Amino acid sequence: MRQKINMLREFSVPLVAGVLTAVLWANLDPAGYSHFNHEHFIGPFNFHFVANELFMALFFGIAAVEITQSCLPGGDLNPLKKALNPLFATVGGVVGPVVVYFLLNSIVGSPALVNGWGIPTATDIAFAWLAARLIFGKSHPVISFLLLLAIVDDAIGLVIIAIFYPDPSAPTEPLWLFLIVAGMFAAYLLRSRKTKSYWPYLLLGGVPSWIGLHEAHLHPALALVFIVPFLPHPPRETKHLFEEDPSDLSTLSSFEHEWKIIVDFGLFMFGLANAGVPISELGSATWIVFGALIFGKTVGIFFLGFLAQLFGFPLPEGMRRRDLLVAGVIAGIGFTVALFVAGEAFTSPVLQGAAKMGAMLSILALPLAAILARLIGVRKCG
Repeated sequence: MRQKINMLREFSVPLVAGVLTAVLWANLDPAGYSHFNHEHFIGPFNFHFVANELFMALFFGIAAVEITQSCLPGGDLNPLKKALNPLFATVGGVVGPVVVYFLLNSIVGSPALVNGWGIPTATDIAFAWLAARLIFGKSHPVISFLLLLAIVDDAIGLVIIAIFYPDPSAPTEPLWLFLIVAGMFAAYLLRSRKTKSYWPYLLLGGVPSWIGLHEAHLHPALALVFIVPFLPHPPRETKHLFEEDPSDLSTLSSFEHEWKIIVDFGLFMFGLANAGVPISELGSATWIVFGALIFGKTVGIFFLGFLAQLFGFPLPEGMRRRDLLVAGVIAGIGFTVALFVAGEAFTSPVLQGAAKMGAMLSILALPLAAILARLIGVRKCG
């Protein structure tokens, strides 16, 4: 039984099942799907809110664990100058798609589509993580690279949404962000007092951080990213990404061990809540968004990652330039954040539908990356 459960987690079957269920449901019974997703689910909260704002905070928290461990001595992103390479690549992953979007729009688009430039800027961390694990294996350093890139990438995407696509009825209120600082300070005090249980960190640090982001009208799913690095951990990392070390009984490791299986299977909720896009007519916006995600991300990430190497900021140990190229293709999976921005960028239902189809089609980056990896001889680890 344990082997079967691990296999389901390894191939992210819950996530894929959630996506397929959502697509079928939204196209066969759109009213039923919309009612399930957006009406009350638990008390005043609907299913979409629970999946995206509450559950995904745990997902990003687990991702923050992996990044924290990778930045420790002995980790894949240590010394810290190795972390600068994915940060350089993140800039390329934002600028590249914008440039390609404007270029494609000037060729096959129209002035009505200009406002959609922000749609391809973010990477879907859940699907990128899945694709990387399938193509590279669970312990390849490229997964650390992509996780850091995707988290920072999504944070930039949220800033773009707040500045360029504000909700007139809910403007950003930056003063609430001081609650994040308060949560981080609480976590720092807990660590200085050598608090072993992770629960005080989540409650006294994570809850204020979540409230601060939510009330600031930013995405609260990133709340634990600010708190997890304060969880007590060994001074040196002795394992690679997603490997288990029975001797590691630290608070950071306990949080990961006890919540990772819940997150892995809970990704079914994420897929079900976000992938229910009706299959509409394709249009110019579809191909512009799709091209900007696939080609813009690939070129931008590879070029800036390569440039960072030339400036003396190396890729993580064990990661080669061919891996960087495939990582760029994987990062082209825009999906969730791209779907959200598409809804904010256009008021026309026709343009919204066409742009969302481009975001949905970006899932094709997974088979494209798999084919490219085989052609250029990418090695699988774990």
